[in-house]
Amino acid sequence: MAKTPTEIKSLARSHTETALNVLAGIMREEEAPAAARVSAAQALLDRGWGKPAQAIEMPEGSTGKLVIEWNAE
Repeated sequence: MAKTPTEIKSLARSHTETALNVLAGIMREEEAPAAARVSAAQALLDRGWGKPAQAIEMPEGSTGKLVIEWNAE
């Protein structure tokens, strides 16, 4: 029987500690490629502190509205 999205989220979240330990291990591994270490470090920071805010530039004199729709299923 297929799992529901809620069951999948719960299953994935049950592996959080292991996943974080793997990311930290890659980040600390001096023999790992620099790109892998940076990627692991960025993933840890994003999960711990959230992604940095992104500036959105609007054309000068613009009076339009910015609408953002988010579907976080």
